[in-house]
Amino acid sequence: MVNYKELGFKCGLEIHQQLEGHKLFCNCPCIIKDDKPDFEVKRNLRVSASELGEFDPAALYELQKGKYFVYQGYNDVNCLIELDEEPPKELNKTALNIALQVALLLNAKPVDVIQFMRKIVIDGSNVSGFQRTALVAINGYIETSEGKISISSICLEEESAKKIEDKESYRVYNISRLGIPLIEIATGPEIKSAEGAKEAAEKIGMVLRSVKGVKRGLGSIRQDINLSVKGQSRVEIKGFQDLRSIPKVVEYEVNRQLELLNKNEKLKSEVRKAESNFTTSFLRPMPGASRMYPETDVPLINIDKKLLEKIELPKLLDEKVKYLEEKYKLQSDIAREIIKEGIDFEGFVKDYRNIEPGFIARLLIEIPKEISSRFNLNISKLEDQSYFHIVLEAISEGKIKKDAALDILVDLIRNEKIDLSKYKTVSDKELEEEIKKICEKNKGVPFGGLMGEVMKKFRGKVDGKKVADIIKKYGK
Repeated sequence: MVNYKELGFKCGLEIHQQLEGHKLFCNCPCIIKDDKPDFEVKRNLRVSASELGEFDPAALYELQKGKYFVYQGYNDVNCLIELDEEPPKELNKTALNIALQVALLLNAKPVDVIQFMRKIVIDGSNVSGFQRTALVAINGYIETSEGKISISSICLEEESAKKIEDKESYRVYNISRLGIPLIEIATGPEIKSAEGAKEAAEKIGMVLRSVKGVKRGLGSIRQDINLSVKGQSRVEIKGFQDLRSIPKVVEYEVNRQLELLNKNEKLKSEVRKAESNFTTSFLRPMPGASRMYPETDVPLINIDKKLLEKIELPKLLDEKVKYLEEKYKLQSDIAREIIKEGIDFEGFVKDYRNIEPGFIARLLIEIPKEISSRFNLNISKLEDQSYFHIVLEAISEGKIKKDAALDILVDLIRNEKIDLSKYKTVSDKELEEEIKKICEKNKGVPFGGLMGEVMKKFRGKVDGKKVADIIKKYGK
């Protein structure tokens, strides 16, 4: 077990989140494609010095590989700006608004003036050889179980191209992703453990998902981790898609560093890749500060009080979950899934006032999972919420019992239609007569067995509590 406190462990995060809409400096849509490209462009990149005449070590490392780059693009999602053949258009103001919302939700202070910079990137992932990036806010924080974690900076920048092939002499990129607005959130080094890193990433992810216009799905968010031990050099680990892998990767990396220190080997400040088996591998030297210089094609943007007052902050997902828990007495995990799936739960409750909110929640969240596991059916059809309305309306009007809900949804998935007469409720008189017959026929059978026989016969047409009461009357 790693004792992070004894090791002098320091850790911080960099979160990169893609946005919806159109790209940062043109009107091309934020659509990432993987089909056959419409065109290819070949380029060679070279390193330029900073204003001080210095060269970035990471850029020099890439240049020494001597590769040329092939860029594959699409006529409907790429333009001359991605190919660096045309200057950038006006900044995407919606993306800026989203970045400012995120900054304020993270308790950060927006800067007075936004100045876009060119950050040298010579690995080919940007056709121009640089990435446009701008500082939006500073000095924020989040609260975690390990205490307050500072948010040192929030930036708005261009997403890079997607690498699809890497050979000894060349590298191929898909540029449909290039230029998508990207929010970069950097924390301070106050994270105290591997689990703390995961918790902080989850907290920031929750804030991001609370904001409209933030992309969802695999690949739309990436986490990088910066860590060090015993006052040694900082190491950056890239490649986290699944937050659950963070604690293991951090633990493995710390153990790797300790092994080197035990051998009296010096730790290098470098960028490493998180592998699928939780180990890390060398990517490149750590970039330096000399790779940034002002972007002269993008005008300065003033962030004044009037602009900030117009920004409407959404309610955080955690607040929405707590609200559903308290108002409708829902379990935390069910409430969280309702919010995560974007279900208009209160709309359902309003439409079917005579049905308990707890049952509505179970119908929307738990019953589909039960159908998937028990019947091995594709429940994607239930994304059409009209199916749930059919069931709830029938229950609300007294045409069927709640117990029939699962069977009706199974029929709807299989046949895309339903005969509600199959599930028509049974009268109390008929029910009692049938239960009496079953009890007489199965004398000596325990209560559970009798209950099973009755429910099997009526398949959701009757109320379970009522059945139990009648069995107690006759099943002696």
